[in-house]
Amino acid sequence: MAFPYRWQTRLERWKKSLRGLAGGGDGAPRPKLCPACGSLVGISATRCHECGTSLRFSLAAITKKIPVVSNLESPVSTVFLGLNFLLFAVQLMFTIQAGAAGGLSILWRLDGISSFRLGACFGESVFAEHQWWRLITAMFLHGGLIHIGFNMMNLMQFGPALEELYGSPRFLFLYTVTGAVGFFFSALGGHLSLGASGALLGIIGAILAITTKRGGAHMKDLRTRLISSLIFLFALGIFGGIGIDNRAHAGGLAAGFLLGKLFVDRQPMNNAEKLRAQILGWLAGLAVAASFVLMLLHFRDPIS
Repeated sequence: MAFPYRWQTRLERWKKSLRGLAGGGDGAPRPKLCPACGSLVGISATRCHECGTSLRFSLAAITKKIPVVSNLESPVSTVFLGLNFLLFAVQLMFTIQAGAAGGLSILWRLDGISSFRLGACFGESVFAEHQWWRLITAMFLHGGLIHIGFNMMNLMQFGPALEELYGSPRFLFLYTVTGAVGFFFSALGGHLSLGASGALLGIIGAILAITTKRGGAHMKDLRTRLISSLIFLFALGIFGGIGIDNRAHAGGLAAGFLLGKLFVDRQPMNNAEKLRAQILGWLAGLAVAASFVLMLLHFRDPIS
């Protein structure tokens, strides 16, 4: 009995795949495409003649094959937006389990013990117990619905623009480093702290640095508005009495401004610049992943 047509085509594709795995086919070598830039390269080439990417191993090629990177315009900003809301949902779940989610309290307060276990920054844990991973995990946690709403609104306002300018790898590095530096200064204060605002101030610091390197009325106006907003934010932290962590904000802002001065205000152009950017991005991505692994490993540790 004959197979239906769609099954015949499937079988034919499977046969071709198996022949390829077994080394079958006509055996004739074929030209290849560069996995990074898509240029047609020679049969025996080991490096792309257009962008210089190695055809055997390339961080750029590996990065480009990650679906979320190739399918989104601002992948880091989008992924971090989703990760922040995912962890907020986890925090909320633990807060409900602890019976601390009554009324409108989730607008500004979640369970502190759960937040600590999930990686909130605490000075004694960082310096005395060497839980350095908290400097990174803390930037993905929030203290309430208002806190995460305000921070994520600012992330999507400033993040995609800077990511487009720097490229996703360097933006990932800047976000991670400035957030960690912010929480390092926060940990010196010895109190429990969490939130994305240190990294967000790092983004604003980088944008401020860009405005100092570019002339024109638009850059001057942007710089003036950013400085005015920062003065208001820090004043609110000093006089508002609402738990704003000025240490984290100042550390993130300073680190972002420094990186903004060091980074070139454009996407990487040549192969050497692309490689450096990819290395920075992978180091930051691995640091974030390792921090969450360590958080999970220490999640059940007793709290003294």
